[in-house]
Amino acid sequence: MAQRSSAGRGGTATRTARRPGNQTPNTPEVSEATISRMRVDEIRGQLRQHGVSGTSALRKPELVRTLVKTLRAERRSGGTKGPGRRATPGGRSAGGGRSAGGAAVRTGPRTSRSVRSSQVIATLTDRPERPGRSLVTTNHEVIRRWARERNAKPATIRGTERDGRAGVLTFNMPGYRQSPRVREITWREWFRTFDLRKLNLIYQERLRDGRMSNFFRTESPDREDG
Repeated sequence: MAQRSSAGRGGTATRTARRPGNQTPNTPEVSEATISRMRVDEIRGQLRQHGVSGTSALRKPELVRTLVKTLRAERRSGGTKGPGRRATPGGRSAGGGRSAGGAAVRTGPRTSRSVRSSQVIATLTDRPERPGRSLVTTNHEVIRRWARERNAKPATIRGTERDGRAGVLTFNMPGYRQSPRVREITWREWFRTFDLRKLNLIYQERLRDGRMSNFFRTESPDREDG
């Protein structure tokens, strides 16, 4: 609140500074009005950066409320969420760590633009925002379901093995990227390598015209090669 003298008018006028709307006490920097002016993709991107997953089915008003609630909770706690934790739209935290449990996407010094721009699929209930959308996941069950729907088997590329474990991870998919160098392996070995190397799976569910997509690739946030 500021007071200003009305010089030449023989009196003192008081002006109250207007505060942005929809703010919570002790969190003046979190403005719901400002967040409401952001695009949906920007809001989802912000939520991903703060470890919030499972937002693919939320409409913009719900996304706005979720981001506001997340930011205000962080301000009140004096910082961001610690490593190995992820937040859900309900505001509760769940343990991170193993990707099989739907941990957040892995990031690092070489995280690509593809990962940053892809929609995070963290659980079996998450759905693509639209056909043709680039997706990214570390969830074992999501990956299994995607492969099963395409009759794809876990595999590696012969000659790329490292330290007695699988090398470059791929899928043996009928009619797609078939090669004599592809060697099928067990899911256990596939996921063991996937987690040890801290990989992400970038993929699509559908093409823009609605047809099933077989596109996929693995990527490491700490290496130039996946």
